[in-house]
Amino acid sequence: KRRWGSHTVKRCPLNVRIAELAFERFGVQWSTNTVNAMRYGHLPNRASERVGLILAGILDRKDSAAETQLMAPIWRAEQRVVVKRYMRPPGALEEVGFLVACTRCGDCMPVCPVAAIVKVPTSGGLAAGTPMIDPNLQPCIVCSDMPCVAACPTEALTPPENGWTGYRMATLELDSDRCIAFDGTECGVCAEACPVGEVALTLDEDGCPVIHAEGCVGCGVCVRACVTSPSSLRIRY
Repeated sequence: KRRWGSHTVKRCPLNVRIAELAFERFGVQWSTNTVNAMRYGHLPNRASERVGLILAGILDRKDSAAETQLMAPIWRAEQRVVVKRYMRPPGALEEVGFLVACTRCGDCMPVCPVAAIVKVPTSGGLAAGTPMIDPNLQPCIVCSDMPCVAACPTEALTPPENGWTGYRMATLELDSDRCIAFDGTECGVCAEACPVGEVALTLDEDGCPVIHAEGCVGCGVCVRACVTSPSSLRIRY
């Protein structure tokens, strides 16, 4: 056994790893009973839902194969917790970790210059009150200084190591059957609207859009700019 804060955690590799990561990343401490319950894939009661999310979200997916096998019950719990995916502001943690770290303070919202960040409605369950972006209403415009990240008081939003370079909020997809450029109609609106530029979206010699996955950040500006209805472009997150 080892002491962790005011609690004693059984010296099981999984329990010790969970306790260490929780304290290191979030400064969180909890009872031995809760740790042991999650060890066997049981979600805590409603009063401890946030603790359950921490246990499901803080674990490093790059751990050893042996630890990965031990963590399988936690991942199954995560699948039960996250019932719907939302497009998050840039720099967001992986979904379950984000739900835990986000305090629902809303500080990231007023600093967005185009008011793209809104709160998940009360119908969102555990995600209610957390920030999201609906690119169909108002996409992220890829601010170079990421003011929303700077405003976050926790690590729910953290600056990507290389800024926007190599970072992706979502994956952009093109429906060539709907895009009018593939029918020979001159357009190019999506490429003109792209805030990232040619590293993300260009037109080929026939005037048809070409997505460059390595440069596209998945902001959704082109989705909204598209002249077809519904849009020929969509993002997946």
